[in-house]
Amino acid sequence: MAYSTEADLTEQISEDTLTQLTDDADAGSVDSDVVTRAIADADAEIDGYCGTRYSLPFSPVPGLIRKISVDIAIYNLYARRKGVPEDRQKRYNDAVRFLRDVSKGVATLGSDEPIDDSDSGPEATVVKSDRIFSVGRDSDSSTGTLDNY
Repeated sequence: MAYSTEADLTEQISEDTLTQLTDDADAGSVDSDVVTRAIADADAEIDGYCGTRYSLPFSPVPGLIRKISVDIAIYNLYARRKGVPEDRQKRYNDAVRFLRDVSKGVATLGSDEPIDDSDSGPEATVVKSDRIFSVGRDSDSSTGTLDNY
């Protein structure tokens, strides 16, 4: 399941702009295959960052992930034309920065639960050993210091 849709993209950019970015055959309409590929690439990038902290694929898709998918997909479409507007570049950079923070555990996706990694590896166990030194005299009349060594 894709994290965003063509309709989500048209909430951010006009249908005409989407046509200009996808219509390689000069058909005068949006090429849905190109849009689908841009979204799939965006989602793969998201999964690459979030897979260390969350179970994938997201279902249901958190709102933040949908927004990031849209921003990255639109960036991908502009990048095909070799001319990414400054605002789209900034949105992409912000999205990637946020995803890096998610992968490091610095940021979360809100109320969605991250993977419980309590069973993900070996645990350290501390075993308390007998005392080597003691205060006072032991049964053998030593004082608990190194004097008797």
